[in-house]
Amino acid sequence: MKLTTWNVNSLNVRLPQVLDWLKANPVDVLCLQELKLPDERFPLEAFQEMGYHAHWAGQKTYNGVALISREPGTDVQRNLPNYEDPQQRLLAATYPSPDGPVRVICAYCPNGQSLESEKYTYKLEWFAALHDWLEKELQQYPRLAILGDYNIAPADQDVYDPVKWGVDVLVSPPERAAFERLLALGLHDAYRLFEQSGSPFTWWDYRRFAFRRDAGLRIDHALLSDALKARCTACDIDREPRANEQPSDHAPVTATLSFS
Repeated sequence: MKLTTWNVNSLNVRLPQVLDWLKANPVDVLCLQELKLPDERFPLEAFQEMGYHAHWAGQKTYNGVALISREPGTDVQRNLPNYEDPQQRLLAATYPSPDGPVRVICAYCPNGQSLESEKYTYKLEWFAALHDWLEKELQQYPRLAILGDYNIAPADQDVYDPVKWGVDVLVSPPERAAFERLLALGLHDAYRLFEQSGSPFTWWDYRRFAFRRDAGLRIDHALLSDALKARCTACDIDREPRANEQPSDHAPVTATLSFS
C-alpha cells in the first residue's frame, strides 16, 4: 500500500503533471494540498477516467486538499471538528487494508508567514487543535497516517542552511515543539525510519535558482502510527516533478506499507 503526499500549488495549473505522475506511479492514496480551486471546479472526471475515487475540500484562490484513491474512502472528515476555520486544510478518510481499516489524513498546515504575524499565532493554535483531535483519532483508528505539507522543518538536517534560517518561521522552536508533540502521540516520521542518501528536501523556493542549488527544506511529511510503522518498508522523495516546466515548488513523498 503506497501513500503519497504532494503539495501541487494549484491543481488547475498542475493537473496534467499530476495525472502523468499518477500513471507512472499508481499509488493507493494520493494526498494533494493547495488545490486553489472551489469545490465545483474539482476535476473529478479526470481522476475517474483513470479508475480513481476522490474526496476534496476546495477553496477559491487559496488552500484546498484532496484524497485521490484506488478504493473509495469512508467516514470522511472535512476540517478539524474542534477548530472553527473557514480555510480548507484537512481531509480524512478510511481505506481497506489486509490488516484492517487504515485512516489517512491529508493536511495542509498553516505557513505562519513570519514570527510577528497573526498568521503565526494561528499556525500554533491550529497545530494545538490538530494534536488534540489526533489524540482521539488514534484511539479510534490504530492504523493511522497523516500526510501533508506541515510547513515545519523538524530538525537542522532538514534545512539547507540552518545558520541562515536561524529561528525564523518554519524552523522556530515553538513550531518544532508542535511537531514533536505530534510524534509524542505515538506517531513516527516515515522518512526518518530509514537510512537515507541524497538530498532530504521536499520544497525549494522558485526564486534564486533554489532547486538548481538544492537550497531546500524538508517540510512535507508522512507520519505513521505504531501499527503502520511496523508495516512501513520505505519512504521516498521524488525530485523529478520539481524539474518539470512550470512545476510545483514541492516534491511528492511516498510511504510504502507492506502487509504480506
